[in-house]
Amino acid sequence: MRAFEYVSAGSTKQATSLLSPNWGQAEILAGGTDLLALMKEDVIAPKRLVNIKEIQELSGINFSGSGLRIGALTRLAEIAEDAGVRQKYPALAEAVRDAASPQIRNMATLGGNLCQRPRCWYFRNGLGLLPADESGKDLVEAGDNRYHAILGNSGPAKFVSPSTIVPVLVAYGAKVRLEGPKGRRELPLEKFYLVPKSATEREHDLAPNELVTEIVVPAAEGWKVAHYEIRQKAAFDWPLAVCAAALKTDGSTVQAARVVLGHVAPTPWVSPEAEAALKGLPATEEIAEKAAEAALSKARALRHNAYKVQLARVAVKRAIGKAGGAA
Repeated sequence: MRAFEYVSAGSTKQATSLLSPNWGQAEILAGGTDLLALMKEDVIAPKRLVNIKEIQELSGINFSGSGLRIGALTRLAEIAEDAGVRQKYPALAEAVRDAASPQIRNMATLGGNLCQRPRCWYFRNGLGLLPADESGKDLVEAGDNRYHAILGNSGPAKFVSPSTIVPVLVAYGAKVRLEGPKGRRELPLEKFYLVPKSATEREHDLAPNELVTEIVVPAAEGWKVAHYEIRQKAAFDWPLAVCAAALKTDGSTVQAARVVLGHVAPTPWVSPEAEAALKGLPATEEIAEKAAEAALSKARALRHNAYKVQLARVAVKRAIGKAGGAA
């Protein structure tokens, strides 16, 4: 690991002032479960780490009439074990409980999970988010791409968005709040994720001197939300496909739906096609299967990952079925 400067911030304002306006100069240290691994692997080499662990305002889980607020420094284990989250947002509690291992959940923060970098092995071996050789040839397209994107991969970005929690939060309609030198801003969580088109861009709508302060989730009354993951093994493993489905029904008829896929695209993938296939119809197995077909209608498999298309279809179908009350 390369030498770096270490500073601790006592407030959000102080933390943003200690960050740099340019990427690569400074990084935020919260749980450190992803950052320290990237530094040890020499993928990134920041000159300064800004410790934000002591900023009390960034922690905690709070409920109100309008919904739920979770501070960015709240550890995943706290969210998974919170009685209010388990009662009012059960799909979120389940997704967090399934994320990583118990040891990591006791260290990792929600803000860090939202901002974690891709698990792409080209990126993790120092070849960048958009790996290419000297002639400009796309290394992922030509190489081992068995775990890469099947949606939104027509450009140079073919990594998959790594968070298993974000699809559920998006399905619940969550928003992310950010703070930087220019003040505070809020955006829908799905808009926080970007598809970089050049090597100088990142995959989050986050300035180098901004930080995530909290996530706000609207009240979930009237919505049935479910989460479904497909992994190679049930123990700690990165999913091959994830789906979160949210249904608002009138009797057996779906009035509104949100279908969000994970680990299949460079961003959390919201599927309006699946949502349209569900609206006005009962969430039967047959309709869920048609919605799954619609969700993957634009999939483009790479040379080694065609199997993910069918896995994603299954994840969508089962998430919809689960939200609709199927066993």
